[in-house]
Amino acid sequence: MIEGLLLALTLAAALGCGLIAGVFFAFSAFVMGALARLPSAQGIAAMQSINIVVINPVFLGVFFGTAVLCFVLIVAALIAWGESGAMPLLAGSVLYLVGTIGVTMACNVPRNNALAAVAADAADSTRVWSRYVAEWTAWNHVRTGAALLAAASFMIALS
Repeated sequence: MIEGLLLALTLAAALGCGLIAGVFFAFSAFVMGALARLPSAQGIAAMQSINIVVINPVFLGVFFGTAVLCFVLIVAALIAWGESGAMPLLAGSVLYLVGTIGVTMACNVPRNNALAAVAADAADSTRVWSRYVAEWTAWNHVRTGAALLAAASFMIALS
C-alpha cells in the first residue's frame, strides 16, 4: 500500500511525530525537573518565557504540520482499508491527533494560560507552581507517549 507520495507523507509524519516526542521527552525527563528545583518565582518566570518563545514558526510548523499530515493519512488509510499498512496509518494518525494535539489543547495550554496570569512573586506562587509542575508534567508524559507511539505506528506502516 505504501508507495510514492504516500510513502513520503508517512515518512514525514513519522519524523514529525519523532521530533515532537523528543521535545516533549526532554521536558518530561529533565527540563521540568530543573525548573521545579528553582525558587517558585524563578520557575514561574522561566516557564512563562518558554511558553512565549515556543510560539514560533519552526515549532508550530512541525507540531501542526504533522497534524495536517495525519488528517491526510487518515483519509488514505480509510480509502485503502483492508490493505497492508492501513491500520497502522490510522492508529498513528489518531494517536497523534488525540494524544498529542488534543491533550496539548485540552490540558497543557489551559495550564500555560493560567500560569501566564500569575505574578511570579505572588503570595501563593509556591503552591501554584508546585501544582502546575505536577499536573503539566503528568499530561506531558501522556503526549510524549502518544507522539512516540504514533511515530512507531508510522514506521510499522512503512515496513
